[in-house]
Amino acid sequence: MNTSISTSRAVQFAQSFGGPETLELRTVPVPAVGPGQVRVRVTAAGLNPMDWFMTSDADAAARFGLNLPCGFGNDYAGIVDEVGDGIAHLFTVGDRVFGGAFSRSVADHVVVDAPGHIGKGGDIHHTPAELDDRVAATLSIAGCTAAAALAVVNPGPKDTLLIGGAGGGVGVFAVQLARLTGARVIGTGSATSADALRALGAEPVTYGEGLAERVRELSPDGITATLDLHGTNTIAVARELGVPDSRMTTIAAVVEGITPANGASAAPGAIEEIARLAAQGRLRVPIAVSFPVQEIRAAVGRQASRHVHGKVVIDLA
Repeated sequence: MNTSISTSRAVQFAQSFGGPETLELRTVPVPAVGPGQVRVRVTAAGLNPMDWFMTSDADAAARFGLNLPCGFGNDYAGIVDEVGDGIAHLFTVGDRVFGGAFSRSVADHVVVDAPGHIGKGGDIHHTPAELDDRVAATLSIAGCTAAAALAVVNPGPKDTLLIGGAGGGVGVFAVQLARLTGARVIGTGSATSADALRALGAEPVTYGEGLAERVRELSPDGITATLDLHGTNTIAVARELGVPDSRMTTIAAVVEGITPANGASAAPGAIEEIARLAAQGRLRVPIAVSFPVQEIRAAVGRQASRHVHGKVVIDLA
């Protein structure tokens, strides 16, 4: 048990929800640990689009059950600082760990349930020895979401998979995990993302008007499955190309007849497998840029611009 400190830093919305300009780095009490919980000294926190989407205004925050003052961020990596009663057999002080802490990961300390769930109680997993904390801090939300989406369509060596928004945070994982199944992957993105998509193993195609024709040119034998990781446009194109609804999924929209996916529905063990693949070098997580926590507003602005190829990470060590 660490009793040497009583306060730490946390990025919070103190007065109102909103854009990056409303975020503050505040001094707060170190969170207390209860039975079945672990406190983590955070070294790095990865940003995701959902972080700012669900805190962009009061109405969005209310839909996710968030109230002021409210923390920020979901993905973290760090070192176990304190262990609550009943779980000493699972974690010990000094263990390197990673996971998710719902809307509170960008802080010196987070308390999560053990082993927990990606939802509001948070979750925690042992970090493989070969895995850097910055990379571990990017895995939880995007990795679990990609795994859940792929589980819906279940790709394999005989599939040609069309992934809409393949260059985004979830797409980075989805493309590579799909390729590991032996599937061929065609990924939509901007013209500037083509090289990044090729590096992940996807065949790039520019999104927008005429997408169906461009996909037909790339794959005259057709598309067998589709992930839409941005909205619904790729779903519409896939239907035009004859992909059955049963082999399509979305993560950011609801479409009648399509089974949606989210990180909370990922199969048990999915995130541990993703961490193992990353540690082995079989799954590459590009880190676009890292910021010190004092520059949280600039970091969130960069991430929210959607013009970054790779993950944005906050350093707290």
